[in-house]
Parts: sequence; structure tokens; C-alpha cells
Amino acid sequence: MSVFQIFAVLIVAVAAGTMNTIVGSGSLVTFPTLLAVGLPARLANMSNTVGLVPGGLSGVHSYRRELVGQKKRLIVLTPFAAAGGILGAMLLLELSGSDFRSIVPALILVACVLVGLQPHLSRWVTARGKQHAHGGGGLYASMFLTAIYGGYFGAAQGVILISLLGVFIDDDLQRLNAAKNYFVMVQNGVAALLFIALGHVAWEAAGMIAAGSVVGGQLGGRYGRRLDPRILRILIIVVGLTATTILLI
Repeated sequence: MSVFQIFAVLIVAVAAGTMNTIVGSGSLVTFPTLLAVGLPARLANMSNTVGLVPGGLSGVHSYRRELVGQKKRLIVLTPFAAAGGILGAMLLLELSGSDFRSIVPALILVACVLVGLQPHLSRWVTARGKQHAHGGGGLYASMFLTAIYGGYFGAAQGVILISLLGVFIDDDLQRLNAAKNYFVMVQNGVAALLFIALGHVAWEAAGMIAAGSVVGGQLGGRYGRRLDPRILRILIIVVGLTATTILLI
């Protein structure tokens, strides 16, 4: 890659790490950038996932205060995130092309609606006695399915995941965002291990995305936690709608 391309990937990776920590959808800027510098789509996808794992760890660390008291929740839900991430990565290794991408815009639009209606849906779920400290069966199943998508492609998986957490768990949105960062990191982490072991990784590109996204993860944690929940909800919706538009073009 040229000096300009290296600089572009680094800048985009910082932006992606920041986006992922606050709302998600960082892959919507890193993946097209890797395509633009000449990587084939599947190699770009796998390299992008591997590169974003350190940024995910950085985001989890920057939101560590909001994770206090959520240990049991994370333990209960981690197997569903990990299993889905592994299955999604296996599908990417076995399938050619973008079989899931045709339904991605619809998934993100549904997630945006869920985020917007989350306070009302949470009250409705609570009134029916279906809300649980760890989400219950509905969240277990939907997290597993979201993790499959995350391991396969993953653009805007954070938007989808935080909408589900908000519906099934009655908690502060910033705390749920911290949990979202952790689960996305788990999904990407297990997928990355499979890509490293069984697939192909463009290590130069992955390394630059890793370096930039680590910085972005810290920036996202520093500024994201200051957002009012209402502003954060609006930002998630805006990012989700933007992601849908980009994927439809």
C-alpha cells in the first residue's frame, strides 16, 4: 500500500473504533476502505474483523466502569455470543459472496425501530412479566442469531445488539452499551481466531486497523459515556439509518 493508503486506513480505523464504542457500525467505514485499497471482498472482511478485535478490547476497557455489577449477565450471555460468532465465521469460510447482505438493511431498520421504541417496549415486556435480569430466552435466541450475522459480516451488529439488550433488559442505556461492546468483542474475537487459523488475513491492513481502532476505542469511551441517553438513542438511530442507506446504494 502507498503512504496515502496507509494514512487513509489508519484515519478510518480511528473513526471506526470510536463509532463501535459509542454506537457500532464501524465496519461500514473500514470494510469499504479495504476494498478501495485493493483487497478482495472476503479477504477484506476477514482482515477487518481481525483488525477490529483490539479496538473492541480498547472500547470494553474504556467502558469498564459501566460494566461493574454486570458480571453474572456477561457470564450467562457470553456462550450465545461466542457460539453465534463461531457459526457465522464458519459460514463465511464456507460460502462465497454476500448471501446475508441482502437482508442486512432490513435488519438494521428493524433495529432502529426497536431502539426508538425501546422505552415503550421495555415497559410492555415488564408488564407481561417477560423481562429478566439477563434477558431470558428471547434475548438468548436473538443474541445467538445476531452473533451469527456478526461473525459472517458484522456491519452495524452493534446497533442491532443494543436494541435487543434495551428491549429485554431493564437497565441504563450506557450500561447496556458497555455490555454491547463486550459482546461484540466476543463475537469478533472468536471469529477472528477462526479466520487466523483457517482463513486468510492481510496482516498489514489488519495491523493498521488494530492500531487505529485502539485509539478510537479510548476516544469513544471518553466521549460516549457523556451522552445523555436520549441523545445516545437518537445517535444510534441516525447511524443505523445511515448504514442502511449505504448498504442499499
